[in-house]
Amino acid sequence: MPGLTDQQKLDEVVRVLTLEQLEVNLFRGESRDIGGKQVFGGQVLGQALSAAHRTVDNRSVHSLHAYFLRPGDMQAPIVYEVDQQLEGSSFSNRRVVAIQHGKPILNLACSFQKHEEGLCHQRPMPDVPHYSTLTDQSEETLDGADQLPPKTRRFLFETRPFNFRWVQKPQLKDPQVQEPVRQLWFKASGILPDDPILHRAMLAYASDYGLLTTSLLPHKVTLFTENLQLASLDHAMFFHRDFRIDDWLLYSLESPIAIGGRGLSRGQVFNQQGDLVASVNQEGLIRLWD
Repeated sequence: MPGLTDQQKLDEVVRVLTLEQLEVNLFRGESRDIGGKQVFGGQVLGQALSAAHRTVDNRSVHSLHAYFLRPGDMQAPIVYEVDQQLEGSSFSNRRVVAIQHGKPILNLACSFQKHEEGLCHQRPMPDVPHYSTLTDQSEETLDGADQLPPKTRRFLFETRPFNFRWVQKPQLKDPQVQEPVRQLWFKASGILPDDPILHRAMLAYASDYGLLTTSLLPHKVTLFTENLQLASLDHAMFFHRDFRIDDWLLYSLESPIAIGGRGLSRGQVFNQQGDLVASVNQEGLIRLWD
């Protein structure tokens, strides 16, 4: 969607995450073309979480686990079927199946909890440069970006509803062997309503950015690698505190292992005060074809 303002790009994502209710526990969502060959995994994850939220009152999601089963078709709507598996005194559990062309493309299990106080501790936020000292990711700031395929450039620069400021500049051309650790600051590119449910769905959407590619860093493999196949396999998130995704957040990423054609990446999301607001785990397919 070239030519749109940053706020319009963000409003488009909010619209995509606002599902149409077809029947009790049944919802339908449309897809947003961001330049890939298939539906962006973060979109399906955010929509599935939005569908589950529509069946819960006065409780916030604290964890989710999703399996990506099939690529999504951007030209067809996605139907989300919610199974209300538990409605307890403190917790609610939901199972969501995303369906296209009669087949499931994603399974999601998520749990919701009413607010309560308890013991509290966390590891400190990494000591990294402040976002104000960094520049937004753009075609001008990334070496070799002009040589990427048009759809990849569109995904990275034109249709993003988020601003990214990398602590370690991504290497697209002539990569060197790096430790599988990196950080970036990010925020929504406009203003969002005061709706904690929406902010969590938006973080689920954004959490897919940069996560899987962290496991490529030790192997001198990038988006330029022609025989590379990448795909998300499963995605887990834990929400610890309320936050605003239209304020700057730090995403601290690491990949402890890659083996058997799969890479495991972990992420922690901090607010500017150093509070850990969410944790993310993802395993993805990393296949280099002969």
